[in-house]
Formats: sequence, C-alpha cells, structure tokens
Amino acid sequence: MAPLTTYTKPLTEPQAAKLRALLAEQGWDFETKPHCLYAASRGKVNVLVYQKGPKVLVQGKETADFVTHLLEPQILGQAELGYEEVHHPEMYQPHIGVDESGKGDFFGPLVIAGVYVDADVARQLREVGAVDSKRITSDQKIEQVAQAIRSIPGLRWEIVQINPERYNALYEKFGNLNRLLAWGHAKVIELLLERVPDCPRAISDQFANPAVLKKALQEKGRQIDLVQRTKAESDPAVAAASILAREKFVLWLRETGHKLGQPLPKGVSQMVKDSARTLFQNQGENILAQVAKLHFKTTEEIRSSARPDDSSSRAPLSA
Repeated sequence: MAPLTTYTKPLTEPQAAKLRALLAEQGWDFETKPHCLYAASRGKVNVLVYQKGPKVLVQGKETADFVTHLLEPQILGQAELGYEEVHHPEMYQPHIGVDESGKGDFFGPLVIAGVYVDADVARQLREVGAVDSKRITSDQKIEQVAQAIRSIPGLRWEIVQINPERYNALYEKFGNLNRLLAWGHAKVIELLLERVPDCPRAISDQFANPAVLKKALQEKGRQIDLVQRTKAESDPAVAAASILAREKFVLWLRETGHKLGQPLPKGVSQMVKDSARTLFQNQGENILAQVAKLHFKTTEEIRSSARPDDSSSRAPLSA
C-alpha cells in the first residue's frame, strides 16, 4: 500500500483551537500562511489549519503517524484512518462514480468520466492513491495515478470527451452549461450500465439544481439510485473518475498546444487570455472555436481587443 502523505479533515472551531494549543505545547514550529488560521511543522509533517471550514490539511511522510497518534485520539476523538470501510461501508458497495474536468477552463474539452467499483476495486483504488484530482497539483502525478487506476483488475470505466468544436455546438443546443454537463454525466452512466447492468447506484457531485441531472438520465440510468452530494470526491469511485477525466483533459491541452506551436494554459488567467489573443492574431477568429469554449466571457474580451489581418484566409487547425 502506498504510504499516506496527505490527509484533510473538517474541524470545529474548538477542535482547531485545541490542536493549536497541543502543537504549541509540543514545541512545533509555527508560521503564517495565506488563508490559514495557523500552520505548523515538525520533522517530516506539516499541519495547516485553514480559516474556511475550518479544516486541517496534514502533509508529509509522517502523515499517518500524526493522524493516528495525535489528531484522531486527542482532537477528533475517534479512529477513522484505516477504518474507512467500517465508517463508510457505502463506499465499498457496488456503484458508479462520475466526475468531470475542464468545466472551468477556457481552453480544452469537457471530459466526463465514470468508474464502477465493488469492494475489492474500491480498496485497490485507495491503495494506489486515488483522491480528488484537484488535490493532485502535478500533471505527471495525475498521469501516474491514472495509469495505476487503469491497471486494477476488474475496474470498468467510461469517458466522454467533448472537444471544443463539439462542445460549442452542444452548448448552443442545450443553452447552458448545467444541462450540457448533465447530458455528459447521464451518457457516461448509461455506457457503464450497459457493461454492469446490475449496478444499483451512481454518485456524482451535487448539481445546483439536482433535477437537471435526474431529468437527463437515459433509460438504464433512470432505473438506479442516483446520489448527488457535495464533496462526492471523497468516494473512491468519484475520485478515480476525477483523475481519469483530468488526465484526458491535460493530454488534450498538451497535444493541441504542440500542434499549434504554443502552450494552452489551464483556467481563465491572464496567461490564458494572452495565449488566446496570440492565437486569434496569428490564425484568425475561427481558431477559437477549435480550441476554446466560446460562451466564456474571455471570448468577447479577445474579440474586442484583437483584430487580426485577413483572418478569413487563415488555415484552421487540422482535426
């Protein structure tokens, strides 16, 4: 089993205060960090307690020792690490987890992935480090974990990758992102149910309007129990789906960037806008529909600030 090197847990305000007092009493080194009530380190472990929540983030090679010997017995008052199957048996019962990547990124596709697990697969996912992809900041690490996930015997997964041109057409058809996203989730669930028709349940992150996803479910999907909840990525199937989706998204950005001769950054930062403006100026307006989500406000910003010469004569990006 891979060693535990990161751990997060919500805290009450009294628990956060008690932990700080305990760390100070034991001589931990404190420092100030953005958005944190406090941060402390000692040996091979770092502890950050964030204002929002509050919640604690533990990192480092000694994470497991800290959680089992200090945090759980002296702050949380219960042993959970290593007992997930006891405390959360539903995570180890047969079900599908669904998650997406690229929803908030100007460049690139929308990728929705689904993973089917039973008890054995769920345990193996934990062992290979399948956690929410947002907690894995390295693209290389995403690819490593994704490869480990796919190597698990008995694992079944499906991916729906909606590249920008198709995405823009579907967005125009559906009229908003939630309906498009629900269609993608429903499609992945349906594809997996064709392979595991006796699966009783699917879980995804909570939609702003839960009825949108329920309405989008197709024939097989309407026959199972659909669970929508916040922080669904704590479920091993959803976490694995988030990693497989992220891998595909990152790979598309990298390969398309190489083809274009310039990187396609993630998100909607100034770097993204600069890259889009350069593409617009060099290859014309049509390039945006092939690499970006046109309904983002960024599109209008680029159009209004960049005026390419003879854009209609530029060759589009080859498929």
